[in-house]
Amino acid sequence: MPAFDDSSAGRRLIGWLERLRGTSHDVPPAPLAAGRSLDYVLLEAVVSGLPDPVVVLDGDGRVLAFNAGAGTLAPALRRGEPASIALRTPELVEAIRAANASGRAQRIEFSTRVPSVRWSEAIIAPITLGGREPGRPGVVVITVHDLTPIHRVEEMRADFVANASHELRTPLAALSGFIETLQGPARDDTAARERFLGIMREQAWRMARLIDDLLSLSRIELRAHMRPDAPVDLVPIVRQVADGLQTLARDRGVAIEVAMPTEPLMVLGDRDELIRLFENLVENALKYGASGKRVDILLSSVQAADGRREARVAVRDHGPGIAAEHLPRLTERFYRVDVGESRAQGGTGLGLALVKHILNRHQGRLGIESKPGDGATFTARLPLA
Repeated sequence: MPAFDDSSAGRRLIGWLERLRGTSHDVPPAPLAAGRSLDYVLLEAVVSGLPDPVVVLDGDGRVLAFNAGAGTLAPALRRGEPASIALRTPELVEAIRAANASGRAQRIEFSTRVPSVRWSEAIIAPITLGGREPGRPGVVVITVHDLTPIHRVEEMRADFVANASHELRTPLAALSGFIETLQGPARDDTAARERFLGIMREQAWRMARLIDDLLSLSRIELRAHMRPDAPVDLVPIVRQVADGLQTLARDRGVAIEVAMPTEPLMVLGDRDELIRLFENLVENALKYGASGKRVDILLSSVQAADGRREARVAVRDHGPGIAAEHLPRLTERFYRVDVGESRAQGGTGLGLALVKHILNRHQGRLGIESKPGDGATFTARLPLA
């Protein structure tokens, strides 16, 4: 019997079946047809208690038992019927035949596309029970492990690396080009040197901002499971953010209007992360809604649907608004409604991703409302302490 990964959900089942070997003098072998001996009842009980999908077949490929997980994966499974009727994956059916023919375990990976794309790993293990013919398996145990999260993480990692390297490549290429120009044709051109140095400073700042956002996002993700437990008041935090962005507001001709309650809004949170959260929301409103000439910040305490009280911080701009098809994707990393506009404003494409991850860590949520021509409202909700 080959070695199996101890993390496999079918390990316990395989061990129990192996203990039936050589017991033909004292315990009747597990039935291979429709009878319901004690072994069959035990088999069903063990299978039903396993977390991963498990199917047990007899030596002829008929279904002896399966659990709820397997029933979800293959709704057509029926006890006593050939498994090949219900299993629509050719690789899996062929692996079952190979396991039966060789008496050796098979391990395969396969994917399904209905109702959605999923990747799975199946281990097909033939078990020879006591009283069976030598070389003929008494049962075949199929365990299926879901690999979809692993594949999706790999896809996200690949997309993240590609996007990050693309974002860094543009300012690096600009810096390299200007440096070559300053060392060559513009060596003695004072006006060109001053103009190029200003552009180089902006590109270097853009790279520094991108790296800072990437590091912040990584730190927040590492602590995503650790909820902050320090009580903080949102009122002075939002006031500090609004005051700190007054210079940017004046440069863009935008007025920041803040309405907040007189009583504290206490939440359990990380002060630095909350400052970063509201800085990103207000800064986005100033950058992309500047044509509206006003940004409104409203703090309030409201009752959630579950009856709990929560703090509500709404940041509204009166700019061009955002089309509905973009709203669900705004918190994705590097997603931009207008790439050129975002880069011109110095955006990294990570601001709202940071907002989402900070709110998730604080057990809060983000709401986005917008219509083209009617501005946008970003609302952060946090449970009150």
